[in-house]
Amino acid sequence: MTSRGSPYMEWAKTRPRPGIDLAGSNLLACSLTDLPGAREAVDLAGESPDGYPPLLQAIAERFGVRVENVATAVGCSGANFLACAALLQPGDEVVIERPNYDPLVAAVRMLGAHPRFFERRFESGFAVEASAVAAAMTRATRLVIVTNPHNPSGVLAGQEDVESLARLSEKSGVPVLVDEVYRETIFEDRPPPAATLSPLFVSSNSLTKSYGLAALRCGWTLASSEITRSIRRARDVVDVSGPLPTERLALAAARDFDRLEARGRAILEPNRRLARKFLAGRAELECAPFAASLAFPRFRDGRDAGVFVEDLFAREGVAVVPGKFFGLPSHFRVSLGGSSDVLREGLAALGRALDRGAG
Repeated sequence: MTSRGSPYMEWAKTRPRPGIDLAGSNLLACSLTDLPGAREAVDLAGESPDGYPPLLQAIAERFGVRVENVATAVGCSGANFLACAALLQPGDEVVIERPNYDPLVAAVRMLGAHPRFFERRFESGFAVEASAVAAAMTRATRLVIVTNPHNPSGVLAGQEDVESLARLSEKSGVPVLVDEVYRETIFEDRPPPAATLSPLFVSSNSLTKSYGLAALRCGWTLASSEITRSIRRARDVVDVSGPLPTERLALAAARDFDRLEARGRAILEPNRRLARKFLAGRAELECAPFAASLAFPRFRDGRDAGVFVEDLFAREGVAVVPGKFFGLPSHFRVSLGGSSDVLREGLAALGRALDRGAG
């Protein structure tokens, strides 16, 4: 039987925990003191048939859409799965970027659809090229999936590229799911949600990567009212509705989006500067310009980074994600979402490993 799982997620859940973890991808977790009203929000009474109505309203207001354009889910992964379940039938083809976040591919396969891939190339700065998407499409294509900012590289797609993809979608009639879970880590010139650009675009997002609230597992999609209805009905089959305490807590967060965003900015901007300075000083590495909370450097000589990653963990107690999980073994992914002190220690350890020729 063909595996229906995600090798990356299996590794992420079962790997040994290091002293310095640069392999995660969440923003530094909030505490209850970071979320005024959180304790009062844990009330077990109430209803959330198609999402807790005040939460739907808060998300709609935040992203400039109507309530009928919002569907909640268990995290961004849950939102992606529900969108795929709403839009796909067994045997359909789905065009997906590569390198990719492999739970997206696993979701497509679990639903009986077949992935086809287009390349986001390092040499092009991991750009989304509509011509490459079009070349991968066939008459059986029913969905295109991209991430923006890109996971694993952290690269933000150019707005012209996104608009070209919208034109391709509208010409072909094929919807595009845009995983935007890192979008709120962009603080300057942040693009609008993709779903506001075309009725065939679906945006997915959550409180996880940008707001430090991974434990709430609150995600959502933004889409046309027609697609949103289909996503809500897909949820009827998967888990019926969101847990009310989670959605009440998520509402407390949504009412304080601006302050939580400022917290994320205070964490990420210094960390991005630290990472850029480090990478600029390492001739053996090269890295596409990242804009989110991820960096995805590679060895300039093309060597497999796997031995380096293992040495880094064994001798320094530092974890990064091997590029093999994204189909690019010369790369490794570094999270920039934790504390600056931890990142500084981790980068120093990376430097020591490089200096001794690990890998």
